Amino acid sequence: MNTPIPILLISVLLSSLPLFSISSRPHDTLLAPFSLSISDVLTSPNKVFSAGFHSVGKNAYSFSIWFTKPTSDGNLTVVWTANRDQPVNGKRSKLSLLKSGNLILTDASQFRVWSTDTKSVSPLELLLLDTGNLILKNPNGTIIWGSFDSPTDTLLPNQNFTQNSKLVSSRSQSNFSSGYYTLFFNYDNVLHLLFDSPDISSLYWPDPWKNIWEAGRTSYYTKRSKAAFNSSGYFRSSDDLAFKALDYGVVEVWRRLKMDVDGNVRMYSLDEKSMIWSVSWQAIQQPCKIHGVCGPNTICNYDFPGENAGRRCSCLPG
Repeated sequence: MNTPIPILLISVLLSSLPLFSISSRPHDTLLAPFSLSISDVLTSPNKVFSAGFHSVGKNAYSFSIWFTKPTSDGNLTVVWTANRDQPVNGKRSKLSLLKSGNLILTDASQFRVWSTDTKSVSPLELLLLDTGNLILKNPNGTIIWGSFDSPTDTLLPNQNFTQNSKLVSSRSQSNFSSGYYTLFFNYDNVLHLLFDSPDISSLYWPDPWKNIWEAGRTSYYTKRSKAAFNSSGYFRSSDDLAFKALDYGVVEVWRRLKMDVDGNVRMYSLDEKSMIWSVSWQAIQQPCKIHGVCGPNTICNYDFPGENAGRRCSCLPG
């Protein structure tokens, strides 16, 4: 018997919904001793951000933070991950806040995959702030750990990026493990982009053939290196790097700075009506300057203007 069209449409729609949209159990805070399982989600008070187990493969999950509303294609925009290089399975894995003050992620065999390595004699509270920062705080309100201090590949508004921070790309669009591109403060106190593969390692931004001053940067900074961007889309770094998003000044827009899989750092702005992220700034305008972008034994060049304009990779002759 043929399936009625309305029922078929409902089935298709339900299958396309993002993870946790139906069966998740939202929480505002997590108090010790308590745990979150695969079906549990922490939500920020403004409902903009969610934290929980995000599917990264067949029965493979990472504990992550994402924008609650999916994009127009139904995907979730993940902004932080605890265990990107060691996913857990979907059965009996949990995030637990212990009486000792430690927050731990364990898999089905109770093996500790990740932890904050925190201690406290007083009970702690885990909560997700409106900023997207997942924090542990004590009864006095003192924050003893926050996800903002250990970014993965994304920086959010008013999140400080320091000498101890790194943005590391994913391996590919479908492989969320650590990739080969890194944004970081080098020993010269300057923000650099690094290509670090198993075979070669090289800095490629700012242009390596220029000195720091020619690139518009400075290494003469006596205080701790720091960078951040505000809610208006203005980015400023202690090495004198500064830029504004294309939509600078519009404050009711969510933005994020991401170390992308192709080796470029981009700022994205969200159109909440269409739920589409658009590029509002990027570090490198000519993608062939990105080291390793085409892989070994290949040449990077540009197509002619037109429908197929952009970067093209081709093999060396012979």
